[in-house]
Amino acid sequence: MSERATRQLAAPGEPTCPTLTLMATASRGAPDEADVAPTTSVDDLLERAAGGDQQAFAQVYDALSSGVFGTCLAVLRDRDHAAEVTQEVMLELWRTAPRFDRLRGSARTWALTLAHRRAVDRVRSVQAERARDQRVMDTHLERPFDVVAEEVEGTMDRARVRQCLGGLTPTQHEAVVLAYYGGRTYREVADHLATPVATVKTRIRDGLIRLRDCLGVER
Repeated sequence: MSERATRQLAAPGEPTCPTLTLMATASRGAPDEADVAPTTSVDDLLERAAGGDQQAFAQVYDALSSGVFGTCLAVLRDRDHAAEVTQEVMLELWRTAPRFDRLRGSARTWALTLAHRRAVDRVRSVQAERARDQRVMDTHLERPFDVVAEEVEGTMDRARVRQCLGGLTPTQHEAVVLAYYGGRTYREVADHLATPVATVKTRIRDGLIRLRDCLGVER
């Protein structure tokens, strides 16, 4: 169990998360009378963890974390998100260990069920965030194209436009051309350039400001 993981854990039911260095070294340290026997089941270990046994939970972590990560990865298809959700699940296992009832299922089944539920929640959260972001862009960031188009088409010739476009940085020029002349959405531009949407938005915004200034378009 990594030291990073142990810093996220607190005694079951506690609101804070003090460093639990012993949990990271429990399964590696020299055996003593308190060590868990190799044949101890994960269910038994989780029940011991429910009583605050950090060494027992270190072994629960080692036994279940890879399966939890695999479940999260299968749903999320993103290793970073899967790693984050895995830590959330293991933290939840530690905090809610007193609720574990082996009569209702094994510790592994409980952990994987939590993992699947949390991963699905993360997918929904990410999708909702992307939808909100797209709505904001559609509502607040499409009008600059309309304004520039009207002014350019009404008062500027193509040579002047090309000259002003040439004054943009290469990244601004590429983003503006793809969005304005290519008719692509912000997200499509981001996908084409393999660049975060927020970065593309900034490039287009800054490029349009410079283009307006060059063309003499009043804001």
